[in-house]
Amino acid sequence: MATLSSDLRIDIDRLSDRLAALAEIGAIEGTEGCARLALTDEDKAGRDLVVSWMRDLDLTITVDSIGNVVGVMDGEHDGQPVMTGSHIDTVRTGGRYDGNLGVLAGLEVIETLRSAGITPPRGLAVAFFTDEEGARFPPDMLGSLVYVGGMSVEEAHAIEGIDGATVGGELDRIG
Repeated sequence: MATLSSDLRIDIDRLSDRLAALAEIGAIEGTEGCARLALTDEDKAGRDLVVSWMRDLDLTITVDSIGNVVGVMDGEHDGQPVMTGSHIDTVRTGGRYDGNLGVLAGLEVIETLRSAGITPPRGLAVAFFTDEEGARFPPDMLGSLVYVGGMSVEEAHAIEGIDGATVGGELDRIG
């Protein structure tokens, strides 16, 4: 069994395959880009895909009232996990790596540790935050803002987007 000081290596092919699969959701024909505005059907499909990978890793998954998703691998000891993550929503012509790599790299680290039979001393969490780009609902980094207490959930749910939909209404719609 490997230890934390071992020469562990991620599986770059697996990470690349996941990046490509996520980039296919909302892919913009004829480009390398994609469009997954926050809380759209494309965003829901991306969320469902990433959550399925979290489930495959047996992570404990929570979704808060603004739609932020956190998957946790337990550690040897109780306490707050070390968290990494980013977002999977995009601007109208987003890149395939922006945000996605920050989330999927965290999942790759967890899968690498699990494959080596390693349980870290502290838990590891991978998060993706809602509406970080702010391309549909202002302000940007909305999910993070609510997560750290900078805005109430009620205030965030009432925000109207560029298409007239509200954050709360779209969260209800996509489940």
